[in-house]
Amino acid sequence: MAEQQPLFDAAEYKNAQREQWNKDGVSWRYWSPFLERWYGETTRQMLDLARVEPGQRILDIAAGAGEPAVSAAERVGPGGYVLATDISEGIVELARQVAQERGFKHVETRTMDGEKLDLPDGTFDTVLCRLGLMYMPHPVTALREWRRALRVGGRVAVAVFSTPDRNAWGAVPASIIRRRAQLPPPVPGQPGPFSLGGPGMLEGIFNQAGFANPEIRSVPVPHRAATAAEYVQVAREAFGGFNAMMAQLPAEERESVWNEVEGSLRSFESPDGFEAPGECLVVAATK
Repeated sequence: MAEQQPLFDAAEYKNAQREQWNKDGVSWRYWSPFLERWYGETTRQMLDLARVEPGQRILDIAAGAGEPAVSAAERVGPGGYVLATDISEGIVELARQVAQERGFKHVETRTMDGEKLDLPDGTFDTVLCRLGLMYMPHPVTALREWRRALRVGGRVAVAVFSTPDRNAWGAVPASIIRRRAQLPPPVPGQPGPFSLGGPGMLEGIFNQAGFANPEIRSVPVPHRAATAAEYVQVAREAFGGFNAMMAQLPAEERESVWNEVEGSLRSFESPDGFEAPGECLVVAATK
C-alpha cells in the first residue's frame, strides 16, 4: 500500500507566515534599497499594466513594508487613496511608517488576510499584489476576493516569480537548504516562490477567478550585489523563508549551510560584481 502524502495545512501555514514576517519585517525594510533595485522595475511594470492614474483608489495586497503601495501613492496623488494590507500586523506597521515618512496622508494601512478581505464590493479601481500571490494557499480564492473588491472595469495586477531555472538567486539556496535539512519535496497545493510560475498557471487561475484575457509580461530581475557574501547577507536577513526551511537545524549547522550557499553562488561573481539571474511574471486583467 502506497504511503499517504501529508496534507497541506493552510491555517498552520498562514500562522507561520504571520509570525515569520512579524519577526523578519524589520530586516526587509532595512534592506529595502537593495530590494527596490531588484524589484523596482517589476513594480513600475505592474503599475503601468494596471493603468494606475491620478485620483484612483488602490488596494495593495501583501504590501509588506510599503511597496508597491508607496509607488502607487505617488501615481494617484493626494486626490487618490491607497489601502496597504498584509497578514502580518508587524510589517503593516512598517508600511504605515514608510508612508508617514513620505508625507502620504492618502495611504491607509490595515492588517488583513488577502484571501478574505474585510472590504465592501466594488470599491477600488485597482488591486495590486507584488510577490504575494504565490505564497497564498488558495490563489483562485484570493483572486475572486480581489475581483469582488474591484469596480466594473477595474484592474488587478500581480507579480510572481517564474520558474526555478530562471531564478538562480532563490533556487540555488533553496536546493542546498532542502538537501542539508533533509526536507521532503513540497506537497500538492503547497505555496512557494515558484508555485505559480509554470507554463499556463497564471492564465489558469485568472480564468478560474473570472478574469478574461489576462496580459502577461516577463520582467528580468537580476539580483545584483558587490559580492556573493553581500548577497547572502541580504538573503539570510530579509528572506525569512530560507531560515524557516532550516529552523530545525542546530545553529552551527545553519551557519555551515549558509557557507555552502555562499560558495555555490560565487559562480555568479565577476570583475563587475555579483549578479544572479531572476525573472518575474507580471499579469494584469480587467473586471
